[in-house]
Amino acid sequence: MSQAPEVSRGPVVTPVRVVIGLCLIAPFVAMLWVGSYAKTDPAFIGIPFFYWYQMLWVVISTALTMIAYQLWRRDQRARASRKGGAEQ
Repeated sequence: MSQAPEVSRGPVVTPVRVVIGLCLIAPFVAMLWVGSYAKTDPAFIGIPFFYWYQMLWVVISTALTMIAYQLWRRDQRARASRKGGAEQ
């Protein structure tokens, strides 16, 4: 009985994928660590820290998600080109 040749897909955990994971997990850690922002000072244009910190993370989360998506697309294109396919 003959075995099928192994297909080399490359490593599953790469530095790029670690960065992607960090970009996606950072907002969760920041928001779940309530003790770090459960205070009123420093206020920003009259808004207590508790509120503006969370709203700032909305913007930061958007940017980090966009970065993670772009890195993922680049990683997938690189894997497809190494494989010789035309995956998107």
